[in-house]
Amino acid sequence: MDELTLVQRIIVWILPVVFAITVHEVAHGWVAKKYGDNTASMLGRLTLNPIKHIDLIGTIILPGLLLISGTGFIFGWAKPVPVNARNFKKPLHDMAVVAIAGPIANLLMALAWALLARLGVIIGVEAISLPLIYTGAAGISINLVLALINLLPIPPLDGSRVLTALLPHRLAWKYSQLEPYGFYILLALLYFKILNVILEYPMYAAQKVFYSIAGL
Repeated sequence: MDELTLVQRIIVWILPVVFAITVHEVAHGWVAKKYGDNTASMLGRLTLNPIKHIDLIGTIILPGLLLISGTGFIFGWAKPVPVNARNFKKPLHDMAVVAIAGPIANLLMALAWALLARLGVIIGVEAISLPLIYTGAAGISINLVLALINLLPIPPLDGSRVLTALLPHRLAWKYSQLEPYGFYILLALLYFKILNVILEYPMYAAQKVFYSIAGL
């Protein structure tokens, strides 16, 4: 996408980024409701309306800065969907299932964007194909990045909820004490490019699969 102008890159990325972040959060709330917690539903957060989920920094500023800087690495977040684990029958287990729903939603969206790009390849008419292919490729990338980042075992990322359910109770409690520092840990990993190293091979392998589906 290096040949695109900044305005063209924004147009290509805006829908994939907004949908990736929004659907990720809705998936958490939807699964939580299935397990007995209606908190997100009562607060009107089980909606695909992005306005309900937008976080100024995570949904607009950070993705925008990463896009403008041309790092090729774009991610963000929405306002977390509220979940009350006290409404679950098996709090640790059910919370882990709710957590993993976000990355799974991103993988399903990556598949949907891959199929859209495939459609562009099949059509073969440049004026129609290129927007579909570029947007599809962006959708694949942002969703894979969000899925992989959220699977990292850094509280409060989704991967940490899964790990908490697997750890002995005492160790899980100590591990959860890292949560106030998780955001800063993630920023440090990003700043020192450690995150790039951690995600480089998984991202390459995942992109290879989804780009193959897209016919790219």
